[in-house]
Amino acid sequence: MTGGRSGTRLYPVTTPPRREPVILLAVGLVALVVSAIGAASLGTWFMEVLAALIAAPILVLTYRRFPLTPVVYRLILAQALILMIGGHWTYAEVPAGDWVRDALGLARNPYDRLGHLAQGFVPAIIAREILLRRTPLRPGGWLSALVLCVVMAVSATWELFEWVAALIGGSSADDFLGTQGDVWDTQWDMAMAAVGAIVSLLLLSRLHDRQLLDLGRRDAWIRASRSGTQ
Repeated sequence: MTGGRSGTRLYPVTTPPRREPVILLAVGLVALVVSAIGAASLGTWFMEVLAALIAAPILVLTYRRFPLTPVVYRLILAQALILMIGGHWTYAEVPAGDWVRDALGLARNPYDRLGHLAQGFVPAIIAREILLRRTPLRPGGWLSALVLCVVMAVSATWELFEWVAALIGGSSADDFLGTQGDVWDTQWDMAMAAVGAIVSLLLLSRLHDRQLLDLGRRDAWIRASRSGTQ
């Protein structure tokens, strides 16, 4: 971790070891296989985990050219696990959700709400990172507003995807939709995504900024080392 001719440390890099993304990927792959075993419906399972199946190779292929901050990788794994659990049991039948429903006297299994809360919580930090690293935007109100818009666009796109699935699959798509008889399910889903995004920005923005700084320092050190300058 020394650079140039002085032999002194160029930047105090504090990002986790590079093996962490590999460990997270391994955990995700094992969880994916386990979630498929004995799934209530393999068709529903596939639809639920499709986003994770698409994201994983993209993250692997872009890791060297555009590595993300540790918090983003961890959040992506967390959301993938939520998708896999929902895919294994279907969102309306997740046992933990049934327990919460019975304990609190709710009318429905709330696991679907958790899934859509995560659908806002996780993409908010992903969008924040891409916008900060690829546009002139800086932390502040405009960035947060645009992140929220991106999250709502993602949520709306997902709802359209569910609508198309319902048109194609008919009643067989009920487990995938997870409406549980709620005519306002789509609106609730988007509202939960918005709440998730707002909470995520409030809780994680400072941590995210610190990790972005560390990532920038690491990248600068790598570039300086390659050029042989300080």
